[in-house]
Amino acid sequence: PATLFYRTHNKMFAGLPELGISNGEDLKETLTNCTEPLKAIDQFQTENGILLPTLQSALPFLDLHGTPRLEFHQSVFDELRDKLMERVATIAEGKDEDRYGKLKELLEKSFPLAKMPSIQPVVMQVLKHLPKVPEKKLKLVMADKELYKVCAVEVKRQIWQENQALFGDEVSPLLKQYIVAKEAALFSRDLSILHNFFSPSPKARRQGEVVLKLIQMIGKNVKLYDMVLQFLRTLFLRTRNVHYCTLRAELLMSLHDLDISEICSVDSCHKFTWCLDACIREKFVDAKRARELQGFLDGVKKGQEEVLGDLSMILCDPFASNTLVLSTVRNLQELLSQDALPRDSPDLMLLLRMLSLGQCAWDMIDSQVFKEPRLELEVVTRFLPAMLSVLVDDYTFTVEQKLPSEEKTSLSYPTALPDNFNKYLQENKVACEMGLYYALHIAKQRNKNALQRLLPALVETYNDMAFGDIFLHLLTAHLTLLSDEFGTKEFCSAVFDGFLLTSFSSKENVHRHNLRLLLHLHQKVLPSCVETLVKTLEPSKQFPKEIERDLEHLQNRNILFKLQFGIAGLLHIFYLHDIILNG
Repeated sequence: PATLFYRTHNKMFAGLPELGISNGEDLKETLTNCTEPLKAIDQFQTENGILLPTLQSALPFLDLHGTPRLEFHQSVFDELRDKLMERVATIAEGKDEDRYGKLKELLEKSFPLAKMPSIQPVVMQVLKHLPKVPEKKLKLVMADKELYKVCAVEVKRQIWQENQALFGDEVSPLLKQYIVAKEAALFSRDLSILHNFFSPSPKARRQGEVVLKLIQMIGKNVKLYDMVLQFLRTLFLRTRNVHYCTLRAELLMSLHDLDISEICSVDSCHKFTWCLDACIREKFVDAKRARELQGFLDGVKKGQEEVLGDLSMILCDPFASNTLVLSTVRNLQELLSQDALPRDSPDLMLLLRMLSLGQCAWDMIDSQVFKEPRLELEVVTRFLPAMLSVLVDDYTFTVEQKLPSEEKTSLSYPTALPDNFNKYLQENKVACEMGLYYALHIAKQRNKNALQRLLPALVETYNDMAFGDIFLHLLTAHLTLLSDEFGTKEFCSAVFDGFLLTSFSSKENVHRHNLRLLLHLHQKVLPSCVETLVKTLEPSKQFPKEIERDLEHLQNRNILFKLQFGIAGLLHIFYLHDIILNG
């Protein structure tokens, strides 16, 4: 048994001989070659015990109290280790010019015992407080998975900055976790205009688990920050997923919140992002901040055009786009009340300029041609006037409905849209995004006539933007405001047959958004329409489990609703029967 013990623990105490301290092998050799084992053990204990003469006479008292020597030595060891770790922290935080020299000396003496569990915390504490760990020690830590796993993030930063691949392996799961969480939020079953994807404030979003972990990993290290930004650019190019743009902005503003000037001062997007973050918080770009943002854009100097790539990524963040388009729609409404033309509004031109820059982020980073795109003139001279004319139709009809019956005219709501409106929805990305947010605007106004007029035009949009997850997430939430209208066949047909079902068979995400809406509104939707929709939405091929689960949930809800409706009907019949019998 003794031999087995020595073999098992030999590796753990392998560093002791380097420090001139006996280990298990020495004890084994002593016991193997001695003639009197008890004397040999007693001598080994004396030589390797606590070298304090006055202690020797006190130890027998512990024996009399039944306290094992191991327990005593372990308690002394733990106390000394804690004191040593406190001393290391005190030295590191002190003002002694040679404090790091002392820590390096202690590291040299303790590092051979880094794998010994009882000593390891001391070694890790010393490594943590060294701003520059000797390269040889860093390589030894990196080569040993167990040591690498337990070392502090301050030490890992020094390893990562010279090993991008290893840093990428650490960051990659976090980035994946972030994207999964964002996409899950878009498919949430909770449909509400007040609590949707864009509801959390910027500061609340920056308290997310992934952002906090990345900030801890980066610390104040500019090189690691640049690496993370490069990972985000690469993944954005590979996937076109705009959530990477959101994370790029959140990281910078999280560092701003923590006042990490070492990084914020060298990121040329810092002040622009800070100003835009305030606009996102207010969900509006006011005139003062518009001038500040324009100043940043106009201040990009010749030879520094590469900053446009990062600025475009910041503006491509869906939270930034959402704020810009909401501000644009609000600006158009103000122009309408002032009888002014779109081209005469500098604030509107800036909003369109920033929208355009954000939408070309992928192309700019991919081509490495850092040049601000020119806004198509006809968007301003043709599309926006067409959009204003549609707003006038809505306003006129709304006012008409509020007039007393004797003052009403026989005016009917227009059914067709201006040609320029449809054309630019299909051909121009900026115009298309504005058209989509106009749909959200009229849904928020509960204007079913305007919505029924617009939905057919959304079937064919630029790059199928109307069937993107962010827009469908918002649209389904806004449609809950018109829940009572789903009791009519006309409105159900306009929403489902006229728009949502036109591409569900080829796009799994559209299928899921259809189910989300039905799960929320099935009690309001005309029962015959629910039956038809449930059959239509049954997957004809192998769909993801999420769709099958949602469909099963919908079917169960529909059956329960029918049962409740049937019981309510029977109770009503019994009630009437009772009234007739009892007069």
